[in-house]
Amino acid sequence: MTDTPQYKLDPAPQGEHHYTGPTRLERDSLGELPVPADAYWGIHTERALINFPITGRSISVYSDLVNALAVVKQACARANREIGVLDPEKADLIDRVCRRIRGGELHDQFKVGVIQGGAGTSTNMNTNEVIANACLVELGFPKGSYEHFSPIDDVNRSQSTNDTYPTSIKVAMSFTLRRLLDELTRLTDAFDAKADEFRDVLKVGRTQLQDAVPMTLGQEFHGFAVTLREDRDRLEETIKWLSEVNLGATAIGTGITADPRYAEAACRHLAELTGLPIMAAADLIEATSDTGVFMTLSGTLKRCAAKLSKICNDLRLLSSGPQAGFGEIALPAKQAGSSIMPGKVNPVIPEVVNQVAFAVIGSDATVTAASEAGQLQLNAFEPVIAHSILQSLHWMTQACLTLRVNCVVGIEANRERLDLMVGTSVGVVTALTPYLGYAESAKLAHEALTSSKSIADLVVEAGLMERERVEKLLQPARLSGLQPVTQAIPVIPLPDAER
Repeated sequence: MTDTPQYKLDPAPQGEHHYTGPTRLERDSLGELPVPADAYWGIHTERALINFPITGRSISVYSDLVNALAVVKQACARANREIGVLDPEKADLIDRVCRRIRGGELHDQFKVGVIQGGAGTSTNMNTNEVIANACLVELGFPKGSYEHFSPIDDVNRSQSTNDTYPTSIKVAMSFTLRRLLDELTRLTDAFDAKADEFRDVLKVGRTQLQDAVPMTLGQEFHGFAVTLREDRDRLEETIKWLSEVNLGATAIGTGITADPRYAEAACRHLAELTGLPIMAAADLIEATSDTGVFMTLSGTLKRCAAKLSKICNDLRLLSSGPQAGFGEIALPAKQAGSSIMPGKVNPVIPEVVNQVAFAVIGSDATVTAASEAGQLQLNAFEPVIAHSILQSLHWMTQACLTLRVNCVVGIEANRERLDLMVGTSVGVVTALTPYLGYAESAKLAHEALTSSKSIADLVVEAGLMERERVEKLLQPARLSGLQPVTQAIPVIPLPDAER
């Protein structure tokens, strides 16, 4: 189990933190700073806490990111051991600590904010310090005694922030994306199940909010399933693009300070550890500055969010009422909807999914702006890109979960109301236009609206078609397209007087 340090953090006006409790003094090229004695992080993390008090959210809110940082360091240690540039005992110790982190330990020590300057350097150094200090503890040395185990010379060997950080956020996005794909599959299956349940429930379709032709409620829900399945497939395709990494590029892509054998070995070990199809980018200089894959993932996620939000709009509209609205379906009642109107129940689950979609759309704009703002050999704004996409992936995963569990599986059809609406709809006249012509059918529709008579009765009364024939043409299965027309019904010539 991880020991949890007990300390209180207060911002100090001098630009550093005052800690209640014992501290240790650490040094870097800028000077000295106190760090809580029990903390696994060090002075580089401490400076980031002072410099970037922005969001109040540390990178540990994304457990996938912490695990990805650990697995990248683990792969790098294995590669360094393999090519002989890191002592095997040190490499094995780094490997062991990284396994502990991936198992859930020490996540609370990843303290730097999700938004930070420095292109991710603070996150990389936070990771190096936590791993180094955990190694020191295992070796029996005090935290901070880096002369025995160095965050940079040992943990960060053959690396720079500019290759390990983008690699880590790509791996983290792949981890989180896999969970979203699982939830999208379950949500799609839930809509498919409802489509089967409602396969024989006839209703009036609508275009531009006006009555159109009949369809089934099952067809409507099957459409929801199909559109979500398409987006799931598009999102899954991005995993292979996220798996192209610049590990081994070091600072700008030239591989400086890294053995020529290192990049291949590091990517191979990372692929083995993650199960992802990790491969080294063909041009490491291009890959170090390019953020195109993040825009692709974010844009695809935005598309999925917008379409899911549209489905939620439909669910809210179809369930509106229940007396003065569409009232075609009933959503599960999840909470009292008003502090003043007794008995009111609102569609709160689709509403929260709508709001998630709005946030995802906004995050995509952030990713686009941050990607465009990159300069020369590096994009300095990958922290906000990572935060935006990881948040969107997580929120979308939870949105799909709550929509399925708290809404879709409990949706019921208001069959009586649907039958009534179809029975009195003039939209069925469309099925008669091949036999009566558009003008005659339009006249029938107008008469039905003004007389409240059914289309079938009006056709028979006008002598345009026999009862048996018109009822055959207006069968629900034919109207919804579920029953294919296997034999043409001949057009009945109208009397000359009625042409």
